[in-house]
Amino acid sequence: MKQQEIHQFLKRFFLANDCELVEDQQGYMIVQLTIDLDKELMNRPFYWHYLEKTGGVPNPARLTLITDPNHAPKDLKGELIHFGSPRLHQLFACAKKLSGYIRLYENIPGQMSKHVALKPWLSMNVKISYQCDRKRDVFRSIGLQLINGQLVDNFHETVQKFNLSAKIPDYCFTLSPLIMPKSGMIRIENTIRQAVLQEDHQWAADARERWAKDLNLLEHFYEDAEEELIESLEMERLALKEQYEPKVNVSIINGGLFYLASEAM
Repeated sequence: MKQQEIHQFLKRFFLANDCELVEDQQGYMIVQLTIDLDKELMNRPFYWHYLEKTGGVPNPARLTLITDPNHAPKDLKGELIHFGSPRLHQLFACAKKLSGYIRLYENIPGQMSKHVALKPWLSMNVKISYQCDRKRDVFRSIGLQLINGQLVDNFHETVQKFNLSAKIPDYCFTLSPLIMPKSGMIRIENTIRQAVLQEDHQWAADARERWAKDLNLLEHFYEDAEEELIESLEMERLALKEQYEPKVNVSIINGGLFYLASEAM
């Protein structure tokens, strides 16, 4: 990750979390944190507990982040941010935590003279991990319309084409879902499960063959072993099972509700 990319990430992160960029110059930025982000990043629980007890005026921290010392002022005091820095990894973790769920609305240009119905879509971005002694990850983004049950693959790429806003546009209204989000998640989960079951799982058969070969070698090695080594044999067998046994794990990366006037085809 290049320093310029880190700078852009920082800018997007803080703006998305309603922080003020007091200064945003080449090589550095000064950020005024919100109360919520101060609590998330600055590790000051006693300060905030004291304010809540006394009713004091909150004073969120201001961060000075240096992304390129060659372009930042020489006398500027701040945190140097690079790919291995603890602060950057803290921000990565924070971004992941805060972006687990989102709600967005489609902006409809030129529709000010009439009311526009926005249909609810449930979106889930998932990672499917095929694991044995090797590993392969597949990412899928699925959208489910919560009125008619339509399923759309590559939903994330689709909604990126739309003009979306965190606030519902004027003269628009949302339709109530006929499928509740919890039921929608189950539908998407079942869709993924059926898709995985219908795939070619030669990779799993190959892994079991490699497992059997290594197990035969192991047992051959221990065939004349003394009785006190039997426990070691069992531990080795369990280790081979852990290494080779084929598994498919599905994990949710993030998700959200999208209210769209357009059809996500």
